[in-house]
Amino acid sequence: MAGARINDSDFTSAIRTGSRHSSFSKGPDNTSPPSKLDRTVSIRSERSLRATLSSHGEPILSSVHTRAPPLSFLQCLKAIIFATKINVLLLFIPLGIIAAQLHWSDVAVFLLNFIAIIPLAKLLGYATEELALRLGENLGALLNASFGNAVELILAIFALKEGKIDVVQASVLGSVLSNLLLVLGFCFVCGGIKYQSQTFNQTAAQTSASLLALSCLSLLIPAAFHATASDIDQTANIRHLSYGTSIVLLIVYVLYLVFQLKTHTHLYESENEEEEEPVLPLWMAIVLLLAITVVVAVCAEFLVGSIEGLSHSWNISSTFIGLILLPIVGNAAEHVTAVSVAMKNKMDLAIGVAIGSSMQIALFVTPLMVIIGWIIGQPMTLFFNTFETCVMFVSVLIVNYLIQDGESNWLEGVMLLSTYVIVAIAIYFYPAASDAAPHA
Repeated sequence: MAGARINDSDFTSAIRTGSRHSSFSKGPDNTSPPSKLDRTVSIRSERSLRATLSSHGEPILSSVHTRAPPLSFLQCLKAIIFATKINVLLLFIPLGIIAAQLHWSDVAVFLLNFIAIIPLAKLLGYATEELALRLGENLGALLNASFGNAVELILAIFALKEGKIDVVQASVLGSVLSNLLLVLGFCFVCGGIKYQSQTFNQTAAQTSASLLALSCLSLLIPAAFHATASDIDQTANIRHLSYGTSIVLLIVYVLYLVFQLKTHTHLYESENEEEEEPVLPLWMAIVLLLAITVVVAVCAEFLVGSIEGLSHSWNISSTFIGLILLPIVGNAAEHVTAVSVAMKNKMDLAIGVAIGSSMQIALFVTPLMVIIGWIIGQPMTLFFNTFETCVMFVSVLIVNYLIQDGESNWLEGVMLLSTYVIVAIAIYFYPAASDAAPHA
C-alpha cells in the first residue's frame, strides 16, 4: 500500500542468470515455504534500497510487486548514490585524477586511483544489472556476462598498451587466484562458522571448475612446449600456438554461454526466484554504464602508469603488484557480496561469484587479451613463467578436490586461505626478472 512502511519481502529479489554472480540451483525442495534465510537475495542489499526511502519513511517505489511510476532525475541520482555504502569511496576519484595531473608521487597516484576504482567496479555491476533487467532475460544475461569483468579488462588493456605484458599476465592470473582461493576460502570459513555444513549444486559448480581446468591446460601446454624445445628459439611458434589456443578458448566460452543461457538453464535457476524490478529508467542505466566505463578507463590509465614507480618505491616486484594488489581493485565489491551471501547459506550464489568469475577471467579475458595484443602489436602469449603456471595448476586442482562432494565447511575454507597466503609469500620473494616469458 502506498505510504506504508515496506516490509523485508518487498526488497528481496533474485539474481539474473548469466552474470558473474550467477547462482547455482540446489534442485527442487518439497519442504515448507522458505524462511527469511531461505529467500532469494540480490546483489543490491535491502539496506541499499532502503536508503532510497524519503525522510518520512515513504518508498520511492510504492511496491516491487506493482508497476511503479517512473522516477525523476533526482530520485535516480539518489538511488545510484545510496545503492551501496562503498560509494563513500567515490570521493577518491577526483583526488586520484588531481594527483596524476599535478604529478604527485607514484605511490600517491597508485593508492588514490586504486581506492577510486573499487566503488566504480561496484557501480559498474549495478548499472549492468539495471540495464539487463530492461533488456530481458537472454540479452540481459549476455550483457552481464560481457561486462562482468569490465574493470579487469580495462586495466589489462591499458597495461598491454604500455607494453607491461608481465603485469597483464600477472593481473589476470591474480584475479583467478583471488577468486578461487581468497574469496571462496572466506565464503567457506564465514559460512562454515554459522552452519556446520553447507551444500551447493555439484553439477553446475563442477562444470565451471572443469572449464577452469581446460584453461589451465592452455597454460601448461605452452610451458611444456618451451621446456622440451629449449635448444632453439621457439618464440614465434609459441606466439602462433597462443593465438590458435586463444581462438579455441573464446569459442568454448561462447558455447558455455549457450549451455548456460539456452540448453541447460535449469542448472542455473534458483528455486522461489522472484522477479526483480529495475529501479532506473533505460536511458539512465545506459548513461551510467557509459560514464562509469569512461571514468574507470581514466583511473586505470593513471593506475597502470604509476606501477613502475610504486615498484621502485616499495621495493616490490611488478609480479606481486599484478598478482596480489591489482585483483583487489576489480574484485573487492564481489568479495564482499560472496561472503555476505555465504553467511546467509546461499552457497550456490557464493560459488557462482567465486568460481564463475574465475572461469570467465581464464576462459574469456585471458585469451581476449592475447588476441588484442596480437592486433595492437604487443605480442602477449599464453606462456606464463614456470612459477605462475605451477601456482595456477595447484590452485585449480585443490578447488576441484574440495567442491567435488557438493558440500563445504570451515576447514576447507582454511585450506584455501592457507594456500593463498603461501602463494602470496612466495610471490613477494619471487624475483621478477628470472624465468621471464619470451614475449618478443
